[in-house]
Amino acid sequence: MSLELDPSIHDKIVVLSKEGDDLSNGAHYSEARAKYIEALKLLPDHPSNWEAATWLFVAIGDTHFLSENFEKMMKAFSNAVQCPGGLGNPFIHLRLGQAYWELNELDKSADELTRAYMGGGMDIFMEDDPKYLEFLETRIEM
Repeated sequence: MSLELDPSIHDKIVVLSKEGDDLSNGAHYSEARAKYIEALKLLPDHPSNWEAATWLFVAIGDTHFLSENFEKMMKAFSNAVQCPGGLGNPFIHLRLGQAYWELNELDKSADELTRAYMGGGMDIFMEDDPKYLEFLETRIEM
């Protein structure tokens, strides 16, 4: 069952997300994160029930990834995977695999990166440092 947000709340979340995206694109990650968190706080009780929470947690996690704060990144993406559409999402599994790699948890990294590869193919790796794909190639036959 997919819940629908009140249109006024949805519109506010869209505006805050766009502001966050613009800040993130300008490498203002902490300011972007504040916008995403502000948007997340607009969700009704049990935010993890809302599809919007999935993408807000992803956006928050991505600001941590770009800031190389991998522990906080892991928390945000772990929250995202608990939200609607999170489990099985190739991008979420990619970021989880990258975080585990950075935290030297290589078996968990290989598992998550494999999930990303199975769901998104080779293309999902093309935007980031090739070290993650190179690592995965040592763990599975591609």
